[in-house]
Parts: sequence; C-alpha cells; structure tokens
Amino acid sequence: MLGNLFLVRTTSDPEKKTARLYEMYPPDRLVVEDTNYYNLGYWPGCTKLDEAAQALADELADTAGFKPDDTVLDVGFGYGDQDFHWIDKYGPSKIIGINITKVHIRIATDRARERGLLDRIDFREGSATAIPLPDNSVDKVVALESAFHFDTRADFFAEAYRVLRPGGVLVTADIIPMEGGKPKADIRSHAIKWIRVMIDDANWYPRKKYGEIMESKGFEGVEVRTIRDEVYEPWREYHVRRLQDPEFKKRSSKLFYKMVAIAHRDQDLLTEELKSLDYVVASAI
Repeated sequence: MLGNLFLVRTTSDPEKKTARLYEMYPPDRLVVEDTNYYNLGYWPGCTKLDEAAQALADELADTAGFKPDDTVLDVGFGYGDQDFHWIDKYGPSKIIGINITKVHIRIATDRARERGLLDRIDFREGSATAIPLPDNSVDKVVALESAFHFDTRADFFAEAYRVLRPGGVLVTADIIPMEGGKPKADIRSHAIKWIRVMIDDANWYPRKKYGEIMESKGFEGVEVRTIRDEVYEPWREYHVRRLQDPEFKKRSSKLFYKMVAIAHRDQDLLTEELKSLDYVVASAI
C-alpha cells in the first residue's frame, strides 16, 4: 500500500496515477460496511455510507431517467455495485462499464459472472476520453464521482456527446470548487488533501463554468445543481462514528485503520475546508 502511495505521488500520467490510486483500495480497504461502493454518498434519510452511496447511484439513475430498453454507459464503475443495483431496480437492457483500473475490471467481471449477468453487464478497459464505442450507440452516459479524474473532463463531455444517440442523456456526480472557495493548493486536511494530487487544475472550476463547458461540447438542457449540503457534512460525521466502531477497527488492517484515523484527526480543519467544495449532479441532453 505504501509502495502504491509513492507511485501515485510520483506518477505524472493522469490515467496511470488514477489507476494506481484505486489499486490501493481493494474491497477489504473500504470504509463501507456491506458493499463495495466508493463514493461520498447522498445522505437524506441515510445513516450508513452503504445506503448513502446507493442513494447517490439512484440520484443519477433518476436524473438520467433510466428505462428498461436503455443501453447505459457507466464511465468509472468502481467495483460495479451501482451497475448491479441499476439492473435490479431499473432494468436497463444493457450496461457497458469502462474503467482504467484493472483490479476493478477483474473483480466486477467476476461478480457479474457469479450473478449470471454477463449478457447484460459488460465491464471492459477503456478511457473516458477515448471511449471504445461507435457514434450514437448508447442512450445514457453516467459518471458517478469519477469525472474529476478524466484528462480532461471537457474531453470526456465531447466523447459522451459523440456516443450518445439523439435525445440521449449525460449525468455526472462530481466534486468541484465553490465559487471563490479556498484554492486547491491550500487544502491541508488529510481527509481531502488527495484533491491536490488527483484533480488536475484543468478540471478545477465552479458550477457556472461546468455548465458552460457542457454546452460548448454540443449539449442542451444543461443543469448543474448542487447537493453539497446532503453530501459533505453527513459524510464527515459518518467517518467520526465509523472510527469509534470496534467492528471497523477489528475488520481493518492496522495500517488502513491508522490511515483513516490520521485522515480524520482534525475535524475542525476538515469542517472548515469542506466549505470550499461543491458537489454537483449535472445533466444534459
């Protein structure tokens, strides 16, 4: 884990850096309790990160308007939890997931095989900025808390527009700065300091510019709405509770538990710096 951390900090290629980051977090190094979700969650009515992470997946699906005859492209699918959930709840005919992290592809594919879903869920290697699909081939494109990694997000928007059929919908859940917020380079809280390393300056802009870039790539009906009040503070509070849970300490390696504890040690600083972050659900046709 420490070796991967060194490689993340010293790798200049954005895709290799992102892949190496997520290789550090196999399913036994996640803060969730019963799933393999790896997002901040959408927390109205939720007390566990598993529930909130799934609620965020639902927010994307509902915003996109998933239908049974849809072909959905999920860009940056993690371990595939949202895709299995979407198949069960919304019933799209096909989900194609692309990812650059090989361990994600392998584990998610094994899970799809175990569930007998390989005919409906296709997890494959691929870049968000060079999507390995033909023009006009999918009905929905979604990126659940992944687009800030793409090199660049604007190039992803262009690719999403290319592969969407006429009338198709793009939806993202994304971490961006508040207008006039603290500069990215000044973030000091260990819990969110990864932003300094993992989000390129080219992807660091507030809500208004986010929408303008979507429009510049051909999209219409653009909406970029904040849900930050239902994300950051309950996520922070959950980690405080989780670190006090003896079951979490028991199931975690000593190194992973220590890393999480150090990351969330200064809650006053984290609370203050989260005020500079926005969290948006963006949609466009």
